[in-house]
Amino acid sequence: MVQSLNTKVDLVIDATALTGFTDYGKIMIGDKGFEFYNSRDSRKFVQIPWEEVDKVIASVMLKGKWIPRYAIKTKQNVTYIFSSKDPKKVLRAIRKYIDPSHMVNSLSFFDVIKRAMKSRFKKS
Repeated sequence: MVQSLNTKVDLVIDATALTGFTDYGKIMIGDKGFEFYNSRDSRKFVQIPWEEVDKVIASVMLKGKWIPRYAIKTKQNVTYIFSSKDPKKVLRAIRKYIDPSHMVNSLSFFDVIKRAMKSRFKKS
């Protein structure tokens, strides 16, 4: 069995880790870090201490009414993507431990297209 990083747990919620294959399990947010545990295979887990989190990136749609997924980018440039039942509750719990300036929105579809067009037609 895996030993948890946290000594005090703020939130436990059903979630999905989008890492190659879809893994179903639970997210645990506590005083020491962010943890994901697979519900079927106890060897599949993700533990990220708060000191290692660089950014939290949320995919916001419909003017903030729907957040389908969010990602945690570590200082080693590894990005873990998750989705959960109540993402707003998860992001609020993360905000207690991560500086709000490190929590950003991902680019929308049109922002990506606009950026690609600018780089394509940029004078060189």
